[in-house]
Amino acid sequence: MSELLEATPDVVLAVYAHPDDADVACAGTLARWAKAGSEVHVVICTNGGKGTPDPDVEVAALAARRAEEVAEAAAIVGIVSHHGLGMTDGELENTRELRAELVGWIRRVRPAAVLGHDPTAVFFAQHYFNHHDHRGVGWALLDALSPAAALPHYFPEQGPAHQVPVAYLSGTLEPDVWVDVSDTIDVKVAAVGCHRSQLPESGNWADDVVRARAAEEGSRAGVAYAEGFRRLYIGP
Repeated sequence: MSELLEATPDVVLAVYAHPDDADVACAGTLARWAKAGSEVHVVICTNGGKGTPDPDVEVAALAARRAEEVAEAAAIVGIVSHHGLGMTDGELENTRELRAELVGWIRRVRPAAVLGHDPTAVFFAQHYFNHHDHRGVGWALLDALSPAAALPHYFPEQGPAHQVPVAYLSGTLEPDVWVDVSDTIDVKVAAVGCHRSQLPESGNWADDVVRARAAEEGSRAGVAYAEGFRRLYIGP
């Protein structure tokens, strides 16, 4: 039987690779939780400057534009804070430096729940495979969550240790819990639509595709629209 997640974490940290990833992955969930009183923070690892097929686009200009899109979407979703690490697209690795940075955010924000990429999900049928950056950030986040952030002798310069109780991994092939986003699907559509640099100039891609994907997950969970996650219990 599909499990719908009813609890609302008091503090949430979402860590994703590219500027549009959090909105595509879980804007409905973040909006639902923010509406219910959660303090939601987002960390974006890359600047998104390579996210275009146009060879004439200046990387720095695109990165600046995408930062503006993130801010616009965050205001719609109800994000308390969003921070970009400014890393280069396609070069994200599970390094000590990245793990230290993520441990720092976990210890500063002290979330009750963390959201991020499922790095084990690679091949989605014949039409998509998970980006290098998604996999790299996903593994780095898991390593930062356990054991690093919870143990004081890992990265002591990053502040007092914090044990995150649970993580929810999106973009997974093995969802085992869903969040009903029927009341916030319009917010998700609007947030994804803010990332205009990534969308076709014509048509309603954001509306049509976002609703279709959420409806598919909703059918698995027994609601109109949902977002699915792989849940990991990390600590008490």
